[in-house]
Amino acid sequence: MKILTETMLRAAALAESTTEYQVEPDVFVTPLAKEYLRDRGITLVYMEKQQEVMTRTPLSGHGANTYIDAQTGDGYSEKPEHMTHLRGNILVPKTHPRIEFRGLLDSLQAEIICLQTEADAAGCEPLVKDLGDILENSRQILGAEVKDEPLEPMTLLGMNDRDIREHSHNPKKFLGIDHPIPSYKMGKMAVALNRLRTKVRETELSAAHAFTAVDGTVERPDIIQYLNRMSSGVYIVFCRWLAGYYEGGSGR
Repeated sequence: MKILTETMLRAAALAESTTEYQVEPDVFVTPLAKEYLRDRGITLVYMEKQQEVMTRTPLSGHGANTYIDAQTGDGYSEKPEHMTHLRGNILVPKTHPRIEFRGLLDSLQAEIICLQTEADAAGCEPLVKDLGDILENSRQILGAEVKDEPLEPMTLLGMNDRDIREHSHNPKKFLGIDHPIPSYKMGKMAVALNRLRTKVRETELSAAHAFTAVDGTVERPDIIQYLNRMSSGVYIVFCRWLAGYYEGGSGR
């Protein structure tokens, strides 16, 4: 992986007539470099994408183990404690929106596993299975984000994107119940499933913040859409539980 900084662009002395700047697919463009191009009305164009997995970016004169600041392009011989890996040896502050997103995704997975434990203790294997499907999709999101790879079309609870939307919008048609209003009277498992739905929503909002540029451009719409459908999937599971779809799913 190579890196393109604002300093490099300034040194290139681009002609005023330049409207497009092409880079190889493995080039990491710093935010300041993107801003430099944007301010001059120059479109950044990546050539045909090729997938790469967590490679290091050596800097001339600093050695192969040099860490690179994603914002400035500066190199470090050792990783500062307040920074962490964005990709490979590219570093960002631990407060970076994408790091926050990864943290929420990690917490979401832990929440799902806790619910699986409760469902397993209650002997509700079908619910354990459906939660496992949701967990697997969350892991696919994390892998795609870290490796900078596109997500495959979603399959969740045996349904595609269109089916998930239809089932979540029409619980009466598919499960025989109206859209439920959450209440403590629904019981512990139903309340926990509703809480899980809100956790997915929080993670989706974090993704929208992390992958939306200042100019409104969305870098990873696939991740945001995956999380949106995942929250719909959790809602379907919530409704299934209340409808008695699962063995022992009496709403308690």
